[in-house]
Amino acid sequence: MSRDAQQESVETIADPEFGPWLAQASILVVDDEPGIRNFLVKILGPRCKVIEVAADAKEASRKLDEQRFDVVILDNIMPGKSGLEWLAEQRATGFFADVILMTAYADLDTAIGALRAGAVDFVLKPFRSNQLLNAVARCLDRMRLQRENDVLRHELRSPSHQIFQRNKLLGSSRAIQHVRDTIARVAALPTSVLLTGASGTGKEVAARSLHSLSNRSDKLFIPINCGAIPAEMIESELFGHLKGAFTGAARAREGLFMHAHGGTVFLDEIGELPYALQTKLLRVLEDRRVRPVGSERELPFDARFIFATNADLPKRVEAGTFRTDLYFRINVMQVHLPPLKDRGEDVFDLANLFMRELSQQLGMRPVEIDDRVRASLARYDWPGNIRELRNLIERTVILGGFPDDIKRIVDDDDHIKNGGTLADVERRHILTVLREAKGDREEAARRLGISRKTIDRKCVSWNV
Repeated sequence: MSRDAQQESVETIADPEFGPWLAQASILVVDDEPGIRNFLVKILGPRCKVIEVAADAKEASRKLDEQRFDVVILDNIMPGKSGLEWLAEQRATGFFADVILMTAYADLDTAIGALRAGAVDFVLKPFRSNQLLNAVARCLDRMRLQRENDVLRHELRSPSHQIFQRNKLLGSSRAIQHVRDTIARVAALPTSVLLTGASGTGKEVAARSLHSLSNRSDKLFIPINCGAIPAEMIESELFGHLKGAFTGAARAREGLFMHAHGGTVFLDEIGELPYALQTKLLRVLEDRRVRPVGSERELPFDARFIFATNADLPKRVEAGTFRTDLYFRINVMQVHLPPLKDRGEDVFDLANLFMRELSQQLGMRPVEIDDRVRASLARYDWPGNIRELRNLIERTVILGGFPDDIKRIVDDDDHIKNGGTLADVERRHILTVLREAKGDREEAARRLGISRKTIDRKCVSWNV
C-alpha cells in the first residue's frame, strides 16, 4: 500500500517539526490490527515518501525482500510469531533498518527483550501521533548521522583524500568545457558513467559534479577507492557483514553500498578491484541487490554508480585481469578527463585558486605568481596533473616563494630549443624534489602528486 497508490492527491509534507529526513523516508508498519495500521498510514502517509503495511510477520518478511525501508514500526503481540521473535530472526539474516517497537506493556523485561532483539526505540500503546513522529524522526537522524560518520571515516582513511577534490571543474579551455557539457547532459539520467584519465586530472571532482547536478544530490555521495582497501576487507566494506561472519566481526554492519541508497556510489580505480569481487559487483549492477558477508539474504537498494580509472581497461580485459562483461556493463557513458598540460591557461586559474585556499588554511601570506612563474607553469609538463600543481602551491606557501627548480624552467626553455627535451626538465624537477625529500620516494611522490610506482619506474630508466 504505497503512498503513491493510495494518496495520489496528497503531496508529501515537509514537516520541519520532525526533521528534514521524514519527507524522504520509506516506512513499513507491521501490526495485525487494521485500526492501528490505518491510523499510522493517516499520520505518516502525507509526511513520508513511502508507507507500506503488513498484517503479520510473513507478509512483513516478503515486503522486506522486495523493498528497502528506513524504519519499521513493529507491533510486539501478534498471532503466530511475536514482533520480537520476528525481529531477532531478521537481524540474524541481514536486516539493518531501525525498528520502533509498539507495545502495551511497559515492563523492564519487554524493554530488555526489545534491545536484545535489535529495536532502537519503543512507544507505549495508546500513543499520540506526536510521540510516534518524534520516535521516527530520532531514528532517521541517528541513521543519517551514523552513515555520514562511516563515510567520513572511510574518506579520511583513504590516501587519496585531498582538499582540492572538493573544488569545482574550473577552467575555460575547450577540453574542460567539453567535460562540463557532457556532465551536464548526463547528470540527470540514471546511466552509469566511466571517468577515464591520468592520475590527478580531477576524476573525483567530475564525479561530485555529476552527483550535485543529479536528482540524488540531497542523498549521500560515497567515494570508494578500490585500490586503497585491503583485499581481505573490501567485500565487507562494500557489502556489509553480519555479526560473527568472520574473525573480528563483533557486530553487524551495513556496507557502503547500502549507505548510498538513493544517492551515488563512486568507485575510483575500478581496475584495481579484485577479480573475485568483480563478479559480485556485476550482480549488484544488474540486480540492484546486495548480500552482506555471512548472510543468505539479498537486500534491495537503489544507487547511481560512477566509475573511474587511470588504467587501460581494454588491455586488462585482454590480459584476463578484468572481466569482459563487467567492462561492457560499466562502459555505458565514458568521459575523459584531459591532462593539465592540454588545458592551456587553466593552470593559472587553478594555481590562483589553490594559492587563495591554501594560504587561508595554513594561515600564511600568499605568494605572488609573477610573469616568470606563469611562464614556467605554462611550459611545465605536469606529470602529476592537478594534484602536482596543488602540492607545488602548498610547498610554495610554506617556503614563502616558488622553488628554484620551477623558476629555472623558463631558462631551460633555451636548452630545449637548442636540442634539449622537455623530458630533461621533467627529470631535473623530479630529481630535485627527490633530493629535497632526502631520497624518500614515497614523500617525493606525495609532493609531486604522482604514484610511487611512477618514480620507481623513472629512476630505473635514469639508472638512479
